[in-house]
Amino acid sequence: MPTEPSSRDEPHRHRRMAESFGTDAERYDRARPRYPEALVERIAAAAPGPDLLDAGCGTGIAARQFQAAGCRVLGVEPDARMAAVARQFGIETDVAKFEEWDPEGRQFDAVVAGQAWHWIDPVAGAHKAREVLRPGGLLAAFWNVFQFPSGIAEPIVEACRRVMPDSPVDPRAMTNQGVEVYAPMLAKVADGLGETGGFGEPEQWRFEWEWSYTCDAWLDQMPTFGLFTRLPQERMGEILEAAGAAVDAMGGSFTMRYTTVAVAATRTGTVRDGDGD
Repeated sequence: MPTEPSSRDEPHRHRRMAESFGTDAERYDRARPRYPEALVERIAAAAPGPDLLDAGCGTGIAARQFQAAGCRVLGVEPDARMAAVARQFGIETDVAKFEEWDPEGRQFDAVVAGQAWHWIDPVAGAHKAREVLRPGGLLAAFWNVFQFPSGIAEPIVEACRRVMPDSPVDPRAMTNQGVEVYAPMLAKVADGLGETGGFGEPEQWRFEWEWSYTCDAWLDQMPTFGLFTRLPQERMGEILEAAGAAVDAMGGSFTMRYTTVAVAATRTGTVRDGDGD
């Protein structure tokens, strides 16, 4: 989700937020946005075969899209509650942190991570991806970045500051989402691949799209944000009330602009001296 990278420096060291999304896994699956078909098609076309590993697959949102595109998908997810939902939708899912997961000799044509790679150690994760990718295989980590229309963000930020003044995350990070905010995180992904070796030059991809929200749909999604997953229900209710009033003031619906950003690199088979393959 777009708010997590606001733990700027080392989000993978602060996994309590990441491991809180399973609190309401069914809502997460129902409310979270999907990914643009152009991204799914580009990854599927770039992979040398159909075998795909979804690292940090959550409830299987991206996995199902890749499955529909003809891929054979295995998910790896550290939260058993999220994995249980993915399995309900027919996604075979191992419960483990990606860096610690035992592939048991299995190899794949692509490793993807939707909204998840920043929770994975960038170097250990790159080593694991290199281990399980066939030569020519693709690693693609991607995130949906949203940008609020004028009139929605300000009331939400004000309510967050009032209800959760001691939050370690600045609520402006949730509502002030320019793609440039993600630049340090994308660079960290590329640096991890470079330090690992065995990958070609990383590319950055962008896909622009829009999604229309009714008030009910937006209020259903907001509690799935990492900023709110551990917030008591009554305090969450105050924030939802403010958000609902803001949407109602815009006529009961609004259009969100999204940019899906991705870092992609191909497994070359080249490794550093002394680094086993």
